[in-house]
Amino acid sequence: MLEKMSDFFEARLDGYDEHMLTNIESAKEFYPFTAKQLPTTANCHILDLGCGTGLELEEYYLLNPSARVTGIDLSQGMLSALKKKFADKDITLICDSYFDAPFDVSLFDGAVSVESLHHFTKEEKVPLYAKLHRALKDGGYFLLTDYFSLSNEEEQMHRQNLIALKAEQGIADDAFYHYDTPLTVKHETEALLEAGFSSVEVLENWGATYIIKAAK
Repeated sequence: MLEKMSDFFEARLDGYDEHMLTNIESAKEFYPFTAKQLPTTANCHILDLGCGTGLELEEYYLLNPSARVTGIDLSQGMLSALKKKFADKDITLICDSYFDAPFDVSLFDGAVSVESLHHFTKEEKVPLYAKLHRALKDGGYFLLTDYFSLSNEEEQMHRQNLIALKAEQGIADDAFYHYDTPLTVKHETEALLEAGFSSVEVLENWGATYIIKAAK
């Protein structure tokens, strides 16, 4: 049965960190790698989309303990766990959809999202990425660590499966339900460029998991 996105993660808070680190292929490599690509200047301001319990921040604060972070997530339980982990850090937490939450213009030195954005279409992502582009300072950049479909056919299959499941369960609303529908790297890149980013490059990959850097 499909579950609304926030309900899905609230129900899986216990054991979430262990699951992500042990059951997601190469997680112990891509979390540290992602953290190393984020800005290291003192007191820089980072936006974390779908921050969850802050697994990427555990690595990042080892490198830049003075960083200021704004984290957005749908799950209040996840945010509470994150706040408990980093009680001594300068963190602003917002319980909301990153599609709906307003972003201040030219506020952030960098932005990051890890294993969160593989649930949405290209058409849904372009306005989000345009909003994110405006929120970055000149010279800022966005790091996207996520897994991707390896062909157009795979991407279309995931989307059609979700549509079929919603029909079977009589779901007609526009709320986000938890079901993985990853884009191809090509389509993700197109979405970022259409949103205004000047360049997009793949920094590394482990199988279907890629780290993409989009520069303002």
